[in-house]
Amino acid sequence: MMEKKKTVFDYIRAVFTTFGIMVIIFVAFCSVVGESARGYSSFFALGKDGIALSTLCELLLFSVLINLANIVFLTDNLIMNMSIVMRYALFILSAWIIGIIMIILFHWFPIGDVSAWIGFVVSFAVSMSIAVLLTRLKERVENSKMQEALEKYNKKN
Repeated sequence: MMEKKKTVFDYIRAVFTTFGIMVIIFVAFCSVVGESARGYSSFFALGKDGIALSTLCELLLFSVLINLANIVFLTDNLIMNMSIVMRYALFILSAWIIGIIMIILFHWFPIGDVSAWIGFVVSFAVSMSIAVLLTRLKERVENSKMQEALEKYNKKN
């Protein structure tokens, strides 16, 4: 699939899209379980009253790092001769590692809590599955448009 040359603004848009989606998810979580989770996780330090500025900065950093991994593994900017399956596997592994490091560094939840890790694994798996599904759907739509354009071009010539 041929991809248009991206500018720094495309990457900034991707970071803030990722960040925005994460903030919406955490706002929903805060409104539902914020009070009961207050003190358990830094995400819920304010209970149902919102998300702390420090947590918003952490989520922004997480968005930047995930999008850097995306640039490294899912574009042809740095790696050209690798199968798409291997690229996705390395992207998911790097996102996983980034998530674990962020959890430990910023105390997103108690590290010794097995149920919290299970929740992380499940939510990560669901999030990645949705992301892969949406990416595949977008790719199909783009391929369909390219095929239509090619057919129109071939009919004219």
